[in-house]
Amino acid sequence: MGRFGVGQSVRRVEDVRFLTGRGQYLEDLRLPGELCAHFVRSPHAHARIVSINTEAAAAEPGVVRIATGADFAAEKMGGMPNIAPMTGKGGSKQVTPPHPAFPVDAVRYVGEPVAVVIAETAAQARDAAELIEVEYESLSAVVSLDDALGKGAPLVWPEAPNNVSLDWEIGDKAATDAAFAKAAHLTRIELLNNRIVPNPIETRGAIASYDAAEDKLTLYTGTQGGHKLRAKLSHDVFDFPESKLRVVTPDVGGGFGMKIYLYSEQVAVVWAAKTLKRPVRWIGERGEAFLGDAQARDQKTVAELALDKDGRFAGLRVRTLANLGAYMSMYGAYIPTMAGHLILPSVYRWGALYAEVKAIFTNTVPVDAYRGAGKPETNFIVERLIDTAARETKREPAELRRLNFIPQNDLPYTTLTNHRIDSGAFEHSLDQVLDADTVQRSDETSTMSVAADGSVTVMVGTQSNGQGHETAYAQIVAERLGVDIDKIKLVQGDTDLVKAGNGTGGSRSLHAGGGAIHFASEKIVEKGKRIAAHLLEAAEADLGFDDGRFTIVGTDRSVSFKDVAAAAFNPAKLPKGMETGFDETAVYQPAAHTFPNGVHVCETEVDPETGIVTLERYTIVDDFGVLVNPMLVEGQIHGGVAQGIGQALLEGAVYDSDGQMLTGSFMDYCMPRADDLPYFDVSYNNQPCTTNPLGVKGCGEAGSIVAPSVVVNAIVDALAPLGVRHVEMPTTPERVWRAIQDAKSNPTSRKNGTSA
Repeated sequence: MGRFGVGQSVRRVEDVRFLTGRGQYLEDLRLPGELCAHFVRSPHAHARIVSINTEAAAAEPGVVRIATGADFAAEKMGGMPNIAPMTGKGGSKQVTPPHPAFPVDAVRYVGEPVAVVIAETAAQARDAAELIEVEYESLSAVVSLDDALGKGAPLVWPEAPNNVSLDWEIGDKAATDAAFAKAAHLTRIELLNNRIVPNPIETRGAIASYDAAEDKLTLYTGTQGGHKLRAKLSHDVFDFPESKLRVVTPDVGGGFGMKIYLYSEQVAVVWAAKTLKRPVRWIGERGEAFLGDAQARDQKTVAELALDKDGRFAGLRVRTLANLGAYMSMYGAYIPTMAGHLILPSVYRWGALYAEVKAIFTNTVPVDAYRGAGKPETNFIVERLIDTAARETKREPAELRRLNFIPQNDLPYTTLTNHRIDSGAFEHSLDQVLDADTVQRSDETSTMSVAADGSVTVMVGTQSNGQGHETAYAQIVAERLGVDIDKIKLVQGDTDLVKAGNGTGGSRSLHAGGGAIHFASEKIVEKGKRIAAHLLEAAEADLGFDDGRFTIVGTDRSVSFKDVAAAAFNPAKLPKGMETGFDETAVYQPAAHTFPNGVHVCETEVDPETGIVTLERYTIVDDFGVLVNPMLVEGQIHGGVAQGIGQALLEGAVYDSDGQMLTGSFMDYCMPRADDLPYFDVSYNNQPCTTNPLGVKGCGEAGSIVAPSVVVNAIVDALAPLGVRHVEMPTTPERVWRAIQDAKSNPTSRKNGTSA
């Protein structure tokens, strides 16, 4: 292994820039002659737009242009895209209503933008926006899943009867019903998965400029991958070639999924820059983020588990209602269906399985992927079911899991949802964590350019949002080429420089982007061998490469990678017919998804007088395959678990019956802080992945997937002697206290259990 290669806990190279104030975020960018945008947003969850009067606002000082939905419609602009349409029962298609960047006739959630003011300064734009008069005709709204499906419920969209966009299923219904009919024990539980506001530390923003000489637009925006954004703007919304739009992503302060999507504000600033021939800037405020950023989770599930007489999982039956919000967003119904319920089997063997999901429109902010993208919801279903079943059958939860694990000897294993698990040692991870306790597939492209001095520039289409890509990718290159890590530079976030890419999401960066870098490195080595063979006057087949040197096998004759790089730019030192330069490009399509897995254990204390939950200890054994940088991995684990704990204990977006958001600021929406979190005891049971050349597995979402079920299981375990069977998330002190009081006041609860 070379210095700072794969497997070493290298300090993040990008942190020098960040910690010394030299990071370049969107807010730091200033373009000459900038105009500023401010958006007028609907105060109603559901209303007809009768009229919009902009006359007084347009006369205000500094105002350059005001645009409404009618103006955008006149431009014949396309709508916001849904890129993952799903097929439902019997081949039925999902209902995907039109989603204009700005509505013309009606608004469907509080915060939906209805107008944009462009002015010389942000203050002028904001002041003018206050003078825009929008006349609304208020309509009845539906907010909760139950209300949306209620008899005679108002329709968010006329084309979606009963507010159902998609009725989807997976598994074998007949086999599952048969398994339940002959089961020795049935466990049933009802669960709510609370709605979450992502809240990255850096809010969204967009700055667009137009070069009239080249007839080309540039959009600067914090994304998780500019290539998809460019494609959607070019083809779905506007009608111009992708070559006419450059998307540049500077440093990004967190994304967690919600910065993958195309938003109305990005459409507006691109349009304004092209129309006004001046740069246009918008930096979102936190209040706008609560009302405009894609939200997440928000599901209601009835889940049933059938056990045979020996405690084996005979069947799993799940019925889920998933809240889409007011529009089918970019991934929309794909998240609660294929992204989530596909992994319902988890690491267990099931005799039979059947699940159905109804995706429902409501008058709320659209819902999409957030760290875990459907998997935290399904993990919560399975793990809460298992703990409840263990308690009902008087079994140890760990032993019930052990009995039903997929044995290591059965791997690779194809689940009942046709998901292939290539590697893992699930029982060993359980043993390891208990010992400790007692003491989303797409291809990726990388272009690698070696300079004459041996330094390496790597271009890749993923996008760092704080995960440490500059370090991890450099370690792969250092390992493969034997180049010092400080001579390796990562280029990302510019669609003019990086020609292709699928961005960051679904914990795909290392196995997809890293895989592309691996194969680009191999191509560099192969080209280097041809040059080295010429320099050493040897046959190419006789050369090996290790630790930065090309060597004639069995001899001490060698040449360094740096010398070969220098020769690559000197025609006199190259084989006949070889062009100068040392660049290679590789496109890598992962053969399959990776299957990270692990076991987490949480110890809690519950104060019965106040309902306050204290997390005393949190122990982790994870399997992430080969660890490129253990320190980066541990940081990802900490962050993911913190977000999962936030959902379990504190976070929850709440709307009133009229669709007004009651948790629209940090005064009402509680984020996890340091004193809410315990010490994390992290260790690994890593089994190398067999489906990618690095042997790595995704790690970024693991903590957020498992922590909610672990924490709630621990709380219910603490309260079980009182008869408490379940506590809904977020398990606030008030909610826990009420569960305790209900149990105390109900003499039969100790036998039957209560839920809160």
